[in-house]
Amino acid sequence: MEKPRILIVDDESDLCHLIKTALAKEGFSEVEMAGSVQEGWEKFHSFNPNIAILDIMLPDGEGYDLCNKIREVSRIPVLFLSAKSDEIDKILGLAIGGDDYITKPFSPKEIAFRVKAQLRRAGLYTMEMSVQTNAHKAMTVGPFTMNLDETEVMKDGELLELTAKEVGLMACFMRNPNRIISKETLFERVWGEDFYGADNTLMVHIRRLREKIEEAPSKPAFITTVKGLGYRFIVK
Repeated sequence: MEKPRILIVDDESDLCHLIKTALAKEGFSEVEMAGSVQEGWEKFHSFNPNIAILDIMLPDGEGYDLCNKIREVSRIPVLFLSAKSDEIDKILGLAIGGDDYITKPFSPKEIAFRVKAQLRRAGLYTMEMSVQTNAHKAMTVGPFTMNLDETEVMKDGELLELTAKEVGLMACFMRNPNRIISKETLFERVWGEDFYGADNTLMVHIRRLREKIEEAPSKPAFITTVKGLGYRFIVK
């Protein structure tokens, strides 16, 4: 399968290069950048991208304007980047034809993950491509496999759509199978902060992770609670 072509349109050059680097680490080498609506439209025609990442606020207009132009001639996935977090802005972005809306600040790994998700839905990215890119750097524990860049987790060969924090939790569990890991340790490793007062935050993320990896989340077989101590990731 031909490598997907990705267009990034953002007037923050450093941010563009950061995203490009994150994408390159995931095997996406065909990436072009533009800093305005006009340049983005020109690159769209010359580069013929399979997916576009558009900032909302651009020097000569809005990413919405460029998306409207693209939608007149193409149905490629479009991801919006914005410092605006209001629900109305997200609704507008999706209503005019955007496929995803990402609020700044964000993790470059999150961008790469969302790009993969959109390309898979469009039939332009397969697990075979990911396996070829990361075949020499993967960790397998039980039915789970994680690439060592810690951006993807698969269960029985199927990619799990996890958030960055959920991937971080899985990394901790997979490095310590069948061992009790304290709540303090999990939080400090994944969030990089002291655990004090964060019990509810961790519990919510564990619950959401169970919903994605367990057959019966209310009776978890993998992530089990050890009362008063923490959690154990059980694999055979």
